[in-house]
Amino acid sequence: QVQLVESGGGLVQAGGSLRLSCAASVRTFSSYAMGWFRQAPGKEREFVACISWSGGTTEYVESVKGRFTISRDNAKNTVYLQMNSLKPEDTDVYYCAAYFTRFGPPSRRASRYEYWGQGTQVTVSS
Repeated sequence: QVQLVESGGGLVQAGGSLRLSCAASVRTFSSYAMGWFRQAPGKEREFVACISWSGGTTEYVESVKGRFTISRDNAKNTVYLQMNSLKPEDTDVYYCAAYFTRFGPPSRRASRYEYWGQGTQVTVSS
């Protein structure tokens, strides 16, 4: 069982920055692909970014490319999402997710992920 705990959310003005962290309680963190998703009330969960088990491959939804950066520190069992130039439309609950793999690129599909955090609220004011 993998437990994921997000932190770093909050209220920020448009144009500002936040860094989300997701700490994983698992011995073999480096065997998991990690992703960030977001969801607004009444809407489907949306892919934001993902990173391979090694950190060598990353993918982003088009709307955050050039503004968000996903990274991981396998020694600290933590994945990060650096969010810059935030926009009001980035307001959502952000979820960290993980699935076990050491092959292939990380997945953009929420259904592929086996473990999910509880979410952290990000609110961007205009």
